[in-house]
Amino acid sequence: MLRLETIICTFSVLSVAARADFKARNCSEVREACVTKGFGFAHVPLQEIPGEHLRVCPQGNTCCTQEMEDKFGQQSKEDFDNLIGETSHELRSTFVSRHQRFDEFFLELLENTERSLNEMFVRTYGKPYMQNSEVFENLFAELKRYYTGGNVNLEEMLNDFWSRLLERMFTLLNSQYIITEDYLECISKYTDQLKPFGDVPRKLKAQVTRAFIAARTFVQGLSVGREVAMRVSKVSSTPACTRALTKMLYCPFCQGMPAVKACKNYCLNVMKGCLANQADLDPEWNLYIDAMLLVAQRLEGPFNIESVMEPIDVKISEAIMNMQDNSAQVSYRVFQGCGQPKPAGMTRSARGVSDVFNARFRPYSPEERPTTAAGTSLDRLVVDIKEKLKLSKKFWSNLPEAMCVEDKVTAGNASDEECWNGHTKGSYFPEVQKDGLTNQLNNPEVGVDITRPDTFIRQQIMALRVMTNKLKNAYNGNDIYFQDSTCSCSCFL
Repeated sequence: MLRLETIICTFSVLSVAARADFKARNCSEVREACVTKGFGFAHVPLQEIPGEHLRVCPQGNTCCTQEMEDKFGQQSKEDFDNLIGETSHELRSTFVSRHQRFDEFFLELLENTERSLNEMFVRTYGKPYMQNSEVFENLFAELKRYYTGGNVNLEEMLNDFWSRLLERMFTLLNSQYIITEDYLECISKYTDQLKPFGDVPRKLKAQVTRAFIAARTFVQGLSVGREVAMRVSKVSSTPACTRALTKMLYCPFCQGMPAVKACKNYCLNVMKGCLANQADLDPEWNLYIDAMLLVAQRLEGPFNIESVMEPIDVKISEAIMNMQDNSAQVSYRVFQGCGQPKPAGMTRSARGVSDVFNARFRPYSPEERPTTAAGTSLDRLVVDIKEKLKLSKKFWSNLPEAMCVEDKVTAGNASDEECWNGHTKGSYFPEVQKDGLTNQLNNPEVGVDITRPDTFIRQQIMALRVMTNKLKNAYNGNDIYFQDSTCSCSCFL
């Protein structure tokens, strides 16, 4: 009797083991998971089959056909691209939107300033201004050309503006004489000695050059950051990376465990191998961000373009007043240096008094100021961008961590025994690699040739390096020479 009970008990144990073994080999969960994810496989095994045909996933008993593994490889690449896109979306959208907002702000500021100057000068100076308005139109045209990337030497351009204005005013103030082109050329030689406009040109030149250098370079810096972020986030994965991604993301399907996610450290090693070149962008990216933050300080300080440009009409008018107040002395010294010009006829002389910039300029009161450019203020724009720039530091070295998203890619804080380690469900023991290409020599998950840096990534590193140098120059108030006078900001990459 005891022997019979023993046989029955043994049979029962074997029956339970057989049922457990059958359940382990059932592929129904894999079929359901594949349908849920939209895979249109021609055939998914009902039960495990021998896996000698597999090239990426473990070759033991498997729920995967060759077709399934191939499509899993294609999907892994797509998943990786999408994940980079999602993870870098905020960074890219920040640079796209802020570049647009700053660019619109500066251009609208220039337009508003020119319009307000023209309206006020027409009311204040009337006909003499309107007859000579092209001098001011040229000033704003050159400022805009400089801002949009033109090869304009700001100091020379501003010197030319004051020389042209001196010539026009001298002619108007001395309309009883015939002022020839040769005589005007002689006058220009004495501009620095005469200082007909007082100290206004010197002060304004310092303010305008520093403000425009900072504004133009900052917007170009945003353009470069935008382009680098967009380009680097679209770098294709290597075949070795695709294999590692397939093994991590979809080999659990082949093992009959489609719901099991990768162990966190396992995912980090895969991503650090796949994103090794992107991580090498980080040191130069951080230097670029630091340089952008420095120039942002210039946009807030005394050379902030908004505070320089809005009162420029008042400052130019002050210079005109200085010229008029000192017109007799200026004319006397010019006559000494260039000789007495020939008298004009009585008709021309008689209209001399009315054709001079002889009205006193009344600056805008606050309520008359035009609406702030782009519906905001430069201060608010700068506070916003500084916060965003600070958050973007170390973005590329932090990318693997950001991409190993809990539940979506990894098991997160689940027990070490409950995650996929690349072979089965269980703990992942290899050490997590450091960031960058040279640190991937012994990456256990991705084969990385550390002797062959990605050429495209190296180009972006160089673009950042060049821009960082320009930003540092701009912070120090040094102008930068641009070869192509027709090039927009996006050219300088």
